Amino acid sequence: MTTRIVELRRGILKKNDELAAGLRTRFASAGVLVLNLVSSPGTGKTAFLERTLRELRARGAQAAALVGDLETDNDARRLAASGAPVRQINTHGICHLDAEMIAKHLEGWEQVSLAGLNYLFIENVGNLVCPSSYDLGERIRVVLLSVTEGEDKPLKYPGLFNSADAAVITKIDIAEPCGFDRELALKNINEIRPGIRIFETSAKTGAGMEAWLAYLAEQTKA
Repeated sequence: MTTRIVELRRGILKKNDELAAGLRTRFASAGVLVLNLVSSPGTGKTAFLERTLRELRARGAQAAALVGDLETDNDARRLAASGAPVRQINTHGICHLDAEMIAKHLEGWEQVSLAGLNYLFIENVGNLVCPSSYDLGERIRVVLLSVTEGEDKPLKYPGLFNSADAAVITKIDIAEPCGFDRELALKNINEIRPGIRIFETSAKTGAGMEAWLAYLAEQTKA
């Protein structure tokens, strides 16, 4: 039985990787930078993305977002207030997005032409385990960590942090009252993923957003 489960999982991941490779080629041909945002629930991922979309639009960039949740379109409606095109993906109990879901929800999205975008953000389902195994065709995987979660999250969930290209610490404006040990958090992140780009941000105050936006601009030219 164990062998059968392992074989089934490998088959699922192989199919996903093949679909993701096709998406990656499609995104590259369109010239759109695709980012997969992953975190636990309550990290402030939606607030961070909302601020990012507003800032990018203010700078004349074209950005859109796909939003993953088990149920409801609450986050999609919230992000749509930024003025950016947003489409909801409901997984109905599945704890992650996969490449097939991304491909399906790109089809028939009348508001969006990939060739007309600079950025496509994928807000993954809130989970630090399952999303680490599923390639979505993104060029950059971003892991988010809130100051309210504790400094040891990278050590507890090394798979996700090790697979990330950038890390964002959110809610930095409340780090002190939360007793957040910044140096320890940075040490733990670098222990799992040495040299990773780390951004310390607050969607509320705007702290760290300029550095984040500069990074996005750099990546579009890479």
